[in-house]
Amino acid sequence: MISIGGRVLMTSVLRNSEVELAQLGCAPVRDRKQARVLIAGLGLGFTLRAALDVLTRDAYVVVAEINPVVVRWCRGPLAILTEDSLADPRVSVVEKDVTKVIRSVVDSPKEPRFDAIIWDLYRGPGFAPQLDDALYGQLSTERTFRALSVGGVFAVWGEGPDPSFQSCLRKCGFTVERTQSTGKGPKHAIYVAVKKDGAPHAAEGRARGR
Repeated sequence: MISIGGRVLMTSVLRNSEVELAQLGCAPVRDRKQARVLIAGLGLGFTLRAALDVLTRDAYVVVAEINPVVVRWCRGPLAILTEDSLADPRVSVVEKDVTKVIRSVVDSPKEPRFDAIIWDLYRGPGFAPQLDDALYGQLSTERTFRALSVGGVFAVWGEGPDPSFQSCLRKCGFTVERTQSTGKGPKHAIYVAVKKDGAPHAAEGRARGR
């Protein structure tokens, strides 16, 4: 179990939403040659394990985890839970805020775009997205849009439905479907947003200036 301030974030028993998030996020790009996937964060490693099980052997997966202690746990005593997923040759770990990883891709025109970006963070989009919200606001969502290849997927875990976040995704050029996790335990929201072909990006200039 991982908890912060008495709030349980995840356990090894109830992991349905993490697994389904990765499955839904990777399925549309599983047949792409050398698919590039960004996962944030690592947690107990179940999202990563599920993604690796979907993707082909030539895929490349970057895991952005801001807490180095979590990375040590998953390389050590927790490795048995996920068949030592971090040792998979397809995986690269960066101990960094995922928004900084995305910004570095967006700011580098020659940097390859991701085919899927999967967010399984400590909190989902449970608040109305504001322009400057670091994770789920419009500017952050615009950057994520620009960090994806055409047809790329932005999959997001949430505590529950948030219509304002869905609206934000659509404004930024995504088509969006929201599903609910299945199985035992709490039912969480899973957003699967796809970057449309040739989608206009009205706010791109503003996002570039940030």
